Amino acid sequence: MLRYRLLGKSGLRVSEICLGTMSFGDAWGFGADEATSHRILDAYAEAGGNFLDTANKYHGGQTEEIVGRWLEGKRDPMVVATKYTLGMNPTDPNSAGNHRKNMVTAVEQSLTRLRTNVIDLLWVHAWDDYTPYEETMRALDDLVRAGKVLYVGVSDAPAWVVSAANVLSELRGWTPFVGLQIEYSLLQRTPERDLLPMARHFGLSVLAWGPLGAGVLTGKYTRASVENDSLRKTGNEQRGRTKEESLSVARAVDAVADEIGATSTQVALAWVRAQGYGFLPIVGARKLEQLTDSLGATDVSLSDAHLQLLSDVSRIELGFPHDFLASDGVRNLVRSEVRGRLDGRPG
Repeated sequence: MLRYRLLGKSGLRVSEICLGTMSFGDAWGFGADEATSHRILDAYAEAGGNFLDTANKYHGGQTEEIVGRWLEGKRDPMVVATKYTLGMNPTDPNSAGNHRKNMVTAVEQSLTRLRTNVIDLLWVHAWDDYTPYEETMRALDDLVRAGKVLYVGVSDAPAWVVSAANVLSELRGWTPFVGLQIEYSLLQRTPERDLLPMARHFGLSVLAWGPLGAGVLTGKYTRASVENDSLRKTGNEQRGRTKEESLSVARAVDAVADEIGATSTQVALAWVRAQGYGFLPIVGARKLEQLTDSLGATDVSLSDAHLQLLSDVSRIELGFPHDFLASDGVRNLVRSEVRGRLDGRPG
């Protein structure tokens, strides 16, 4: 059974693995039908899962409707998170963005589709550089005070934006972000430069989307299969996920999985979970067996040696100023040459 963790600095209890629902629906030409989606939701709940992640944009609203129909009679135990920002009407410029008008309209429509009177966690889906973050944070706080939203989070935004928004909220007594949703996996570690240190500072939980590198870390492209060549001719190839550097990371995941008797999917998810208490992978599934495989990651514990191996093969350069500040010469100047006898703060 799944265990629960506190979300950010809140007292909200959420499952250690979050179920993403972007694959529920067929309006985009792919995805699970409603019956299959409901079976996946049933299995997740039976395993103790209570944290659902969706968005108004997914399949043009169809995903929220599928989730909403499943929630009937099951609403109270579930933590329902949805998102707004992305355009819903190509002819209406105000149907996109993080401004107050789109936010209020999107929330009202999501409440209807989800068949609920409150959204447990509302994510700002992506940074909108046309809308001042001051407007967004005040409008989010108004929704919380109105009882239509309980908690707020932010997805796909620069670290400085999240930091400035939370500082402003703290100073003015508004509702701060409790979670950060970002792409993070063994194939996407660039958030380690600024986003993750910022999240630690503010006590934000990190919801990792794409923890399997769009399937590359499942072994789909690296284990023997006659389908491999055709599978590579996808968006993964266009985004560079199947370049040799990425496949070498995937092969290392396969090797660890074979050594410990787990699947590649489980090892990739276990690595994300091993990054700390606040790291929660978002897993998606179009088939029930995919969900079962992913949930098995909670039974996988990676040794220090395995974590080091995976870290080494996927390591990135942090770049300036991080590499500069980490050099011995600069550290001696900043902390003095007796830094070897200086005990820093724990954690």
